[in-house]
Amino acid sequence: MNRPIVRMTDLPLQNKVLVIREDFNVPLDASHITSDARLIAALPTIHLALQNKAAVVLLSHLGRPVEGLWQESLSLAPVALRLSELLQQPVRFERDWLNGVSVNPGEIVLCENIRFNVGETANDPSLAKKLAALGDIYVMDAFATAHRASASTTGAVHHAAQTCAGLLFMQELEALSQALIAPVRPILVIVGGAKISTKLQLLAQLSDTADLILVGGGILNTFMAASGLPIGASLVERNLIPEATAIIKKLHVRGASIPMPTDVVVAKQFARGAIATIKPVADVADDDLILDIGPDTAAAWALLIHTANTIIWNGPVGVFEFPHFAHGTRIIATAIAESHAFSLAGGGDTIAAIEKFGVTRHISYISTGGGAFLEYLEGKTLPAVAALQDAYKAICRN
Repeated sequence: MNRPIVRMTDLPLQNKVLVIREDFNVPLDASHITSDARLIAALPTIHLALQNKAAVVLLSHLGRPVEGLWQESLSLAPVALRLSELLQQPVRFERDWLNGVSVNPGEIVLCENIRFNVGETANDPSLAKKLAALGDIYVMDAFATAHRASASTTGAVHHAAQTCAGLLFMQELEALSQALIAPVRPILVIVGGAKISTKLQLLAQLSDTADLILVGGGILNTFMAASGLPIGASLVERNLIPEATAIIKKLHVRGASIPMPTDVVVAKQFARGAIATIKPVADVADDDLILDIGPDTAAAWALLIHTANTIIWNGPVGVFEFPHFAHGTRIIATAIAESHAFSLAGGGDTIAAIEKFGVTRHISYISTGGGAFLEYLEGKTLPAVAALQDAYKAICRN
């Protein structure tokens, strides 16, 4: 975050109508919310508005509906009910709201799924102007959607009379800045996942600054192959071995490294009930599938984690969903939780692992960002961040 942004705390909010773009894209089982973590993350911003006797109009998307078509399964009505419980006050749900809603100071209105409106994902200017006109101040608080240039994330920011970033949005940016812009060394990065192709830009970006990079999952197989180690029948992207080799060499030139495992956990099939066998890397057979790092490797990597002052974690190091192949990710999660370092974690599978192993309270910051988190780490400019920075520049010019 190299350029300034107007914060919600910079503006007088008293008796204003605040239109707050949140990310309430929660998982649903029928109409039951299975995780309200994103609702809880938004509460401080909503509380600040209410403390200032502002009227609150909440916007969010849910899922990927066909624009212009209302779908009950993707309605935000269950979110309004859960928010009412969390805030301990009524949250009025409005299905027909685009041409304006009536809301008094201290009241909260949640508008129906923004993506039911034609033009949201295409960032239609006419829709963006209508969103901006719903209130006095447009508050962008949905960092998880910051990588999408849509009418509610960037268009309304450009068209609003006053705009700012909410508390959650700024909290996300500040945590990322602490890890990327002014980190305390040594910097240790953990990157896991099935395919290196999905994390190649991330690895290339972080290899310029990280002191150590630990890779896991299918990504590790590609790096092992690049290092001349046997991987059996494991998932590998052979066409990207040259890129993995280049990253290894770049780190070596800088005096940094990607340590390879000394042992792994293998199976003959990818299945929850598959028989797990611990093997030294040299003993991996042609028909073995590598599904986790071994206990010796996990212990050695845990010691490396304890030497770091900044930790960035995106992705598990094994198939942690299967009990026999969860040990490596459990050891990594525990080591990060026990570390004195500033730890930043993000990504759906990473958050699932953090919750599974009960270390949530011991991670310095857990991003709600998902794709936005990953793209920021990759060094990309997020459209919503750029829009808020442009809004600040416009204020300075005036």
